[in-house]
Amino acid sequence: MEGIAGQKASLTWAVHIAVAALVILWTVPTFGLLVSSFRDKDQLAMTGWWTSLSASEQTLAARTEGPDAQIREGDLWVVRGNLFAPAGPGQVASWGASSREPAAFAPGETADLGDGEALRVEENGDYELSASAEMTGSRGQRVYVQSMEPPVFTLDNYRSVIGAEGIGRAFLNTFTVTIPATVIPILVAAFAAYALAWMQFPGRAILVACVVGLLVVPLQLSLIPLLRFHNAIGLGKGYFGIWLAHTGFGLPLAIYLLRNYMSGLPKDIIEGARVDGATDFQIFRRIVLPLSFPALASFAIFQFLWTWNDLLVAKVFLGTSDSQLVMTGRIVELLGSRGGNWEILTAAAFLSIAVPLVVFFAMQKYLVRGLLAGSVK
Repeated sequence: MEGIAGQKASLTWAVHIAVAALVILWTVPTFGLLVSSFRDKDQLAMTGWWTSLSASEQTLAARTEGPDAQIREGDLWVVRGNLFAPAGPGQVASWGASSREPAAFAPGETADLGDGEALRVEENGDYELSASAEMTGSRGQRVYVQSMEPPVFTLDNYRSVIGAEGIGRAFLNTFTVTIPATVIPILVAAFAAYALAWMQFPGRAILVACVVGLLVVPLQLSLIPLLRFHNAIGLGKGYFGIWLAHTGFGLPLAIYLLRNYMSGLPKDIIEGARVDGATDFQIFRRIVLPLSFPALASFAIFQFLWTWNDLLVAKVFLGTSDSQLVMTGRIVELLGSRGGNWEILTAAAFLSIAVPLVVFFAMQKYLVRGLLAGSVK
């Protein structure tokens, strides 16, 4: 009796588990990225985001004050202070006077440094360095501290990205590249897909095979030849060139998806319109295009995301000036040549995905409208 209408499928539980696993696999890393974007950069470098609500242990290298701060107390010369000053209060878990043993002593214990010198460090970071003879030199004693740092959340990462020079211009440049590079392939692909799906002409099967073959052409192998072709015909590096590049790279997939979708539309509707005297353009504009809205919206989402997050094509077909640098290129520059400011990546990631998220949820509405418009009795 399985498979009869009204009965529940026996493997429904497996589908639910698979969907839940996929949701977790996508949600947990995204949530971790969000938490990391608000963490202090030092704690971010030392511990994972799952420890963000608990105190973290960090190894700090500090120095006592120099011999200039010593005072004489009886037969001893003493230097006192706090290892956490002036940064702020802290908690010492363990400490040491050598980099090879940074946790050799517990708070309150006294270490014999030799030559009549001794050092004691308390839990709050207070220290006392004493010597039987007057200390000389210009620098204090090096101390390694294992400290328990309370969790610190800050907006500094976002301030670094938002306040960076040229970031606003990079946003506008990205819009300038992305919007035409999304609209143009959809317009061209929609006409081509209709012709390949419903119009009869010689060589149609060969054209479909060529479109499928173009899907496997590596993008990276065609960048330099295409750039040389642009230079040869006078396009050079600029917005028009990158629009054409994104259009060329996106058209094979767009035509393939839209052609397959349009081929599956009810044949009776198309033939009925032709019997009533409608031209191909009228059929395309009034029947096929509204019914194909779900496929158009789906490709628009993916094309927009791909062009918005693109760095390679923008590097090749655009210049590096502030008037042409896109968002991804600006973020790479903020990281530095050696990636020294990598902690801003978490904040930059969320700022960068804000617009694609808005586009995605906005296109979801059009997806539903397209599905309703394409329903037939």
